[in-house]
Amino acid sequence: MTAERILNALGYPDGQLSILIVDDEQIARLNTTYLNHAGPTNVISFPMQEGPFSDITPNLLGDVVISADTAHQEAADAGMETLERFYQLLIHGILHLVGYDHVNSAEDAKIMDEKSDELLNLIGKED
Repeated sequence: MTAERILNALGYPDGQLSILIVDDEQIARLNTTYLNHAGPTNVISFPMQEGPFSDITPNLLGDVVISADTAHQEAADAGMETLERFYQLLIHGILHLVGYDHVNSAEDAKIMDEKSDELLNLIGKED
């Protein structure tokens, strides 16, 4: 339901995605295999709307993989509930699937942060 509200708010009411909750060991393997980064991370997105075959299933946005271990640790470090951190990571991953980016420019990062805050606020009001 939360992902559905996020997708609706972003203008993707028919968007489809998968959400995988894994441990640090599993996300570290994905991080190494697909991103050439060592060790665990909190969230990885695998967009399906890129590349030569993206038009085959236009509603399939991709996969969001979240490490429960890292989410829990980050929440504890920040003094927040694990569920709130999970929602932040879910939003972050979905934003990547629909084309937001924070890596290439500070301006893009600011836009993504603002949209993240807006969506987190929306979820908080509806829960």
